[in-house]
Amino acid sequence: MAAFESFSGEIEVKLDGALIAIPSERRSFNAIRAYLESLALRQQRILCWLSVDGEAVNLTQPRTVTGPFSQIEAETMNLSEVPLQLIKAALLQTDIARSRVQTAVELVLINDGCRARELWWTISTMLKEPLLTLSLLPETIFGRGNSRAPLLQLRKWQLQQLGGVIKDVDNVCDSEDTLLLSEALEERVLPWLNKLHDSLELWHETVSTGLRAEACHES
Repeated sequence: MAAFESFSGEIEVKLDGALIAIPSERRSFNAIRAYLESLALRQQRILCWLSVDGEAVNLTQPRTVTGPFSQIEAETMNLSEVPLQLIKAALLQTDIARSRVQTAVELVLINDGCRARELWWTISTMLKEPLLTLSLLPETIFGRGNSRAPLLQLRKWQLQQLGGVIKDVDNVCDSEDTLLLSEALEERVLPWLNKLHDSLELWHETVSTGLRAEACHES
């Protein structure tokens, strides 16, 4: 039987779309997650996605489910797919940042200078998140012998560019004219995020193509 009776009732657990049987002593969320992690590792795979009653769980942070739940779904990936997942995560972070900036372009116009600056400073702290995620990529992600600049050098350039963008917008913050801040967000921050997004999409396609080629070769 693929489900078991817990304190909150019957719980259905799926791993990569298949119903699995859970030991009867595994009744809490943490116990079930640990069991799923163990199953994945036995197959030389790792969990890449997990949800509780349809709500996605951030696997990088501990989560305590205190209330009743009825379904857990999880997906795994091969270790070779980790770089692709990191790029996907960076793309998502970039999209979120773009959305925040696009909203702020209008919001700063209807707020006073103090409030407008706070909006910008809040956003500025999240702009580096995609670059931090990309820092986890291996240097050999694109293979050896390619004509690309080393990944470490690319990351340094991106950080340098971001530093310049933030400095330019900070300089505008010295003015009480919120129109100047709105224009800086639109003309400096958004173009940088758009360029980063385009680069990530290209990286995603390159890595995806490489994984498909490896799979064909192995088969």
